[in-house]
Amino acid sequence: MHALIDFFSTDYGLLSAVVIAITLGMGAFYVNYFVKHIRQDTEAAERAAKAAGAH
Repeated sequence: MHALIDFFSTDYGLLSAVVIAITLGMGAFYVNYFVKHIRQDTEAAERAAKAAGAH
């Protein structure tokens, strides 16, 4: 319990909490970014394959 109190009441504990929050936020952003672009590239490749097969 003392460690948790130190974590939220000291300057180094609060800085650690901020760094952890930023790191988790960056992780969520990158996962979303990569998934979105993978989906877009997959759809573009499927459209290109259909267009190439039509000729």
